[in-house]
Amino acid sequence: MAKAKGPRRPRAETPKGFRDYFGADVTERSEMLGAIAGVYHRHGFEPLETSAVETLEALGKYLPDVDRPHAGVFAWQEEDGDWLALRYDMTAPLARVAAQFRNDLPSPYRRYTMGPVWRNEKPGPGRFRQFYQCDADTVGSASVAADAEICGMLADTLEAVGIPRGDYLVRVNNRKVLNGVLETMGLTEEGERREEVLRTIDKFDKAGEAGVRELLTTGRLDASGAFIDGVGLSADQAEPVIAFLTSRAATAAETLANLRAAVGGSEIGAQGIDELEAMASFMAAQGYGADRIEIDPSVVRGLGYYTGPVFEAELTFEILDEKGRKRQFGSVAGGGRYDDLVKRFTGQAVPATGVSIGVDRLLAALRAKGRIGGEAARGPVVVTVMDRDRMADYMAMANELRNAGIRAEVYLGNPKNFGNQLKYADKRASPVAIIQGADEAAGGVVQIKDLVLGARIAQEASLEEWKSQPAQTEVPRADLVAAVQRILNGA
Repeated sequence: MAKAKGPRRPRAETPKGFRDYFGADVTERSEMLGAIAGVYHRHGFEPLETSAVETLEALGKYLPDVDRPHAGVFAWQEEDGDWLALRYDMTAPLARVAAQFRNDLPSPYRRYTMGPVWRNEKPGPGRFRQFYQCDADTVGSASVAADAEICGMLADTLEAVGIPRGDYLVRVNNRKVLNGVLETMGLTEEGERREEVLRTIDKFDKAGEAGVRELLTTGRLDASGAFIDGVGLSADQAEPVIAFLTSRAATAAETLANLRAAVGGSEIGAQGIDELEAMASFMAAQGYGADRIEIDPSVVRGLGYYTGPVFEAELTFEILDEKGRKRQFGSVAGGGRYDDLVKRFTGQAVPATGVSIGVDRLLAALRAKGRIGGEAARGPVVVTVMDRDRMADYMAMANELRNAGIRAEVYLGNPKNFGNQLKYADKRASPVAIIQGADEAAGGVVQIKDLVLGARIAQEASLEEWKSQPAQTEVPRADLVAAVQRILNGA
């Protein structure tokens, strides 16, 4: 009789579209989040942590497909019939908080938040279903001074995390200006033609002026040779869009003048230009020049809930892609004004503006430039165990080092093979190993092994230099902390 099979062992693998973060990844992200939080704090923003789970109703229309609650999010239905989901972004939870606690929060309410969000979308290279966002928003101010503050804070944040001036640009536009352009074209109502025009405008960075003109009218051949149908506008109908997209000039004043010509007599368009003009003056007053923040009509932002100023932070340096080709790194943050979001809960208009930074993407940019991750993170000092009966002495040594601000640990594996202890220290990237056997203990001394110097000597030194063991020194037990500090400080 065949022996019955036991239950199948679970596979030791991460779910598709997710990843694990180890050591340096976590440390680098924590340091970046700390630097970002410091900038936000100086600007008067308060931290907020919301639940990772929201009702599907609260997430609402900002899902890709609200007719299928499970599409785009990780959602489940409760026994009472309510649908819950992991948060899709940080903005919808803020709208819920602003409505729920509107009588308790100051107005305007400045908040920042950082943490993971989840999207049930098809994963791909560098595209995961869980990733970190870092948001800052002001709820309750209709003044574009709030938008200007967010843009300036975004520039300060990029510099705080290691992106110098010249390597980034915060680009600003206003959706009202675009609406004014559409109004001059007779596309004031929501519809397929309007959506086609908006999607085409969003391709300006890649297709350029000639490409967008073709896509708005008769169509064009793409890089693969396939023909892409055009929207079907006449050349005259397409002209306001082209004028809008090409209105960027050498100065903000010239750009604004070009935009006024592009929107014609549209009242909403003129209002958007006035807001951009006010923002430009506010940013100039704070010392943010065109080398850091500029008005750029090509910034559209895809999300439908933006109602006024929109902005993106773009990294302008080049990196090599997976095929070794040079390309610009691109956008790492974006945001804008969304005055109708809280209204969904309260029925009353509540102005709001904010920005979201893609933390993982910003970390990738810093790694691509060699500004982080160039060297392995330094591990702890390892106190080796030569005599397991003296474990208390070894633990006392480690504690003395910790009390002096030095990261340290005692080897807790099987101490029988000393070579394995040093292999462990190497795997931990330990800079120093502490050694004290019975003879050293009797003499009141410890051996201190500089593992970094030892590794370099092993690669470069002659046999005589290697035998002299300059990387290992003996010091009085009382001088343990001072000796380790000298090595760590490079003395």
